[in-house]
Amino acid sequence: MKVLISGASVAGPVLAHWLHRYGFEPTIVERTPELRHGLGGHAVDLFSSAAEVTRWMGCWDAIDAARTRIDSMTMERFGRRPVEVDLSRMYAGISSSHVEILRGELTRILYDASRDTAEYIFGDSIASLSDDGSGVDVTFDSGTQRRFDLVIGADGLHSNVRRLAFGPEEPLRRWLGGYLAVFSMPDIFDVGNHTLAHLSVDKLVGIYGVHQTGQTRSGFLFRTPHELRYDYRDKDEQKALLVKEFSNYGWRVPQLLEHLESAEDFYFDSIAQITLDTWSKGRIGLVGDAGYCPGPAVGGGTSLAVMTAYVLARELAAARSDLASGLKSYERIIRPLVDQSRRIGPKLMGTIIPGSPLALRLMPFAAATLAKLPTAMQRFIWSQNAVGKTLSSVNLVQPQVSQSVA
Repeated sequence: MKVLISGASVAGPVLAHWLHRYGFEPTIVERTPELRHGLGGHAVDLFSSAAEVTRWMGCWDAIDAARTRIDSMTMERFGRRPVEVDLSRMYAGISSSHVEILRGELTRILYDASRDTAEYIFGDSIASLSDDGSGVDVTFDSGTQRRFDLVIGADGLHSNVRRLAFGPEEPLRRWLGGYLAVFSMPDIFDVGNHTLAHLSVDKLVGIYGVHQTGQTRSGFLFRTPHELRYDYRDKDEQKALLVKEFSNYGWRVPQLLEHLESAEDFYFDSIAQITLDTWSKGRIGLVGDAGYCPGPAVGGGTSLAVMTAYVLARELAAARSDLASGLKSYERIIRPLVDQSRRIGPKLMGTIIPGSPLALRLMPFAAATLAKLPTAMQRFIWSQNAVGKTLSSVNLVQPQVSQSVA
C-alpha cells in the first residue's frame, strides 16, 4: 500500500511514522528544497492526547528537552501597571501533559522519527492528481509521474492538495478577523526565559526568549476591520504591511521593527479557518490544517494535527484494503474534535487580542487570577469551555501495532 503525503511539517511526518508501523509505504513530498527545521517558526503547544501520541512514537523525551522553558509572563498596557502571570501553573491547569516548543524544533524531531522509514522528496510538489478509483496517478512539478494507492494533503492552511482535489481556497476559508507575524532577533531587552507582552485594543505584541540561541522571538497579533489583500508568498509585501500597522505603536515596537528587514525566519499569515464539510474525495484525503485549520495561534492546530494524523493512520490500517472506508471512519471519529476546535478560535480572538477597553482592563487580571487557583479548580473551569473539551474529546488508546497490512 503506497501512500503519498504532501507536506513535511507536523501532520505529515506523524502520519508517515504511523503508516509505516502499520505496514504501509509512505512517501512525503515537500516543496521547500530542504526541511524547514532548526529554531525557526513560532512557539506551538502540545497538550494532552497529542503529547501521548508523541510518547508512543518515542519522541517525547526529545520534545520535552527542546521545550521553550518559558514559565512566566509580564503583561503591560499603556498607562497601567504590569501584571505578572505564572504560565507554568496555568498550563498545569489546562492539561496534565503540556509542552511549548518552537515549531522548527518539533518539525526536526518528527522528521527524525520518520526519515528512515519514509521516502522524502524535497524541492518538488504535486502538479496534478488523477483518481481512477483503484489508485491515484500523480504528476509532480519536476515532471515525474508515479502512482499511489492513496494521496493525503498535510500541507497546511494553503494546501496544494486541497486546491487540486476540492477547489480554490477562498470559498473554504473563514477569516477570523486577525493576523499573526513572528520573527527572530537578538535579545536586546534581556528577556531570557520569560515573555514580555504588551496589549492594546485590537493589538498584542510579545517577546519571548529562545534559550538555545540566546535570541528572542517577536510576535505580533492584530485585528483589522477588513481583510487585507496580499500574496501569502511575498515576504517583502507582508513585512511592509506589518510596519504600516505598527509604525506608530510605541512601547518597544520601534526597536523590534529595526530587526525586521534582516529576519530570515519571518512568518506572516491571516488567522483563518478552513471549513470543509468533508476531508476526503475517493482516494484523496486531508489531515491537519489542510483539512480543518482551526486558526493559527488561537485554535490548537498543532495538537489537532498530531492527534488526527494518528487517528487517520489507525483507521486506514483497520480498513485494510478498503482505504475509502478508512477515510470515512477517520472523518466520523474526528468530526466532534474538529467542530469543537473551530469554536475555540473566534472566542480566543477576543480574549488574546482585547477587542474593547473593558477587555483590555480585565484580561490580564483574569489570567493572573486563574493561574493562582488550585490546579483541580483550574481544570474544572477549563473543562466547562471549548478549549478544555477539545483537549479531551478523543480517547486515544495506545496501539497494538502490526507490521503488515492485508
